[in-house]
Amino acid sequence: MTQRDDTGRRQNLGTDQAWAALGGDPGLTEHISYDGPSGLLPARLPVMALARSTVAVCALAAAELAAQRDGGPLPAVRVDDRAVATAFVSERHLRIDGRAPSTFAPLSRFWRTADGWLRTHANYPHHRARLLGALGLPDTAGPADAEAVIAARRAEELQEAVYAAGGLAVAARTPEEWAAHEQGAALARKPLLTREDLGAGAPPRVLPARAGDPVLPAAGLRVLDLTRVLAGPVATRTLALLGADVLRIDAPQLPESQDAHSDTGFGKRSTALDLGSPGGRASFEALLAEADVVVTGYRPGALDRFGLTPEALVERRPGLVVARLSAWGDDGPWGGRRGFDSVVQVATGIAAVEASDDGTPGALPAQALDHGTGYLLAAAVLRALTEQARTGGSHLATLALGRTARWLVHDLGDTPGRPAVEAATGYAVTTGYDPAHHLRETDSPAGRLLHALPPVSFEGGPANWATPSGHWGTDAPVWR
Repeated sequence: MTQRDDTGRRQNLGTDQAWAALGGDPGLTEHISYDGPSGLLPARLPVMALARSTVAVCALAAAELAAQRDGGPLPAVRVDDRAVATAFVSERHLRIDGRAPSTFAPLSRFWRTADGWLRTHANYPHHRARLLGALGLPDTAGPADAEAVIAARRAEELQEAVYAAGGLAVAARTPEEWAAHEQGAALARKPLLTREDLGAGAPPRVLPARAGDPVLPAAGLRVLDLTRVLAGPVATRTLALLGADVLRIDAPQLPESQDAHSDTGFGKRSTALDLGSPGGRASFEALLAEADVVVTGYRPGALDRFGLTPEALVERRPGLVVARLSAWGDDGPWGGRRGFDSVVQVATGIAAVEASDDGTPGALPAQALDHGTGYLLAAAVLRALTEQARTGGSHLATLALGRTARWLVHDLGDTPGRPAVEAATGYAVTTGYDPAHHLRETDSPAGRLLHALPPVSFEGGPANWATPSGHWGTDAPVWR
């Protein structure tokens, strides 16, 4: 395995930790090689180590499933740091007919409060309306109006008021403050991800050998994608790359960004179903009856009323692989709260570690919690499919952005329990790296897309998605 002094040690450490969490054979990591310059995704925290490790274990899990299907040797896995770094900011590289999509709305930002800092997320119209309502402002209010209100109030008070209104806001904390918080303690009691057997009633999964080039380990498998920005769609985009028939399902009453879907919808189809209506529920049940995998990305409990708990799904479809993710995990006082990468960074102390010299909270150079958790989620699905082919059963994998944040802050550095610092690179951006080498142009129903190529790579594997992103919510609710 390629090693490069301190960075090489870290890349092996992170990969070994993630692969162990996935329950993989530790000897298989010897099939991974690494390449690329240092200094990518520069930050105080080891962001590149997280990115590299999550992509590495996802590629290894894909290679393992390919070997399981074909009965041959494990394909070699190669991780190119340049491709990884490009993919981890895929939404920034995206161009639609030459246009760069907007990512964060004006009310999604840091705000100075009477006693510290607050981070809000208001990209969706309903979240914007709820934020303004919690602040006592009209829908026509802008950042200057919000700034005046927020500056006069305490961060914790605002956090609770906005969440009570159904919005998203988080008070900035240090890693030490988060460790002392009840939700931080709840996350600390859990590993990076959990894997459970939901029942041994299903026989071993029959995976016919695949012939041809490229090897598509997930070919023939059907995935129901009930996720939204960004970690879940990254995971299912990866499963689509590997050959799965992925059908994303959204509620028609929830708005979604076509720009975001253009980035994460490669290889997939997208439909809108109202699970609260008889027709929508019947369509879903027909899809579930032939599904192999269900991936959910809503806050815990949000889908329970539709009979979408892992146990209920497996009861109706034995042998299912269920993978779920959330922002804060499924226990603790924040278990049922909404959250996105940006607010999880702030709550868990990442923004404090990455703060500027004047104390203004900072951010990671990528939405690394989202992307990293997405690749871990895809890897968990692939590993479950491999194990099912051997032993059968129904499987559940659970991940959370908050758990990935803890891994980054406390486990990937030099000293467990303390924030890590990439002293060798600091914030210096490497030279000799041109992301254009890892971008492609593709015609799509939404326009001509300039997009990042997938970073998941193994011998004989696919280099790009079979189909581009389509129009969100317009496909028929049927399997291919």
